[in-house]
Amino acid sequence: MLNILITGSNRGIGLEMCQQFKAKGHHVLAVCRTPSQELLALDVEVITDIDVTDGNDVQRLLKHIEGREIDYLINNAGILARNTLGDIDYNSVQEQFVVNAMGPLRVSETLLPVLADNAKIGIVTSRMGSITDNDSGSSYGYRMSKAAANMAARSLSVDLKDQGIAVAALHPGYVKTDMTGHQGYVEAPQAAAGLIQRMEELNLDNTGQFWHAEGEVLPW
Repeated sequence: MLNILITGSNRGIGLEMCQQFKAKGHHVLAVCRTPSQELLALDVEVITDIDVTDGNDVQRLLKHIEGREIDYLINNAGILARNTLGDIDYNSVQEQFVVNAMGPLRVSETLLPVLADNAKIGIVTSRMGSITDNDSGSSYGYRMSKAAANMAARSLSVDLKDQGIAVAALHPGYVKTDMTGHQGYVEAPQAAAGLIQRMEELNLDNTGQFWHAEGEVLPW
């Protein structure tokens, strides 16, 4: 049985990952600001009032875990706002950077003392953060924040390899969730299953990859 910590766990992909990891017999630590009734019904360990952008909250999360070890840390918390040229809300751009890029880095660095030997870190990002793959433009805040999240994942993979910790940037696909207004090509259970498989396959030989949930290695 593994100890698996998932941020942004109260809905969507995060909630589905909690459910599926629980079904596999693992101990799930579901981290969120406010729990949903669906999350509370899963019989997992729910840790509430944690904002990944708040250093004090993340330190409190660390204290909650002390004495245990985390095998998988999945940074799933994120936000999406569509900023188009000529109508860019720069406060929104900044907020997406803080949540989508700085949040995973803050959580990962803070929780290093409780990560197990051979632990794995996943950062749920987006192919919209791929510079090579960008042929449609727009969504400035989201694209830029996810490109920064990808860089954080890559740097973490380099810095933590000698400690035996593998890191991946993970794209779930265009998933029908509240974040996307339930538009997309993939249902949350399918996306979650793919992300779980990528985490299970993650190791020190493939650390630092940018993966689609279905297994394709994506361009930076």
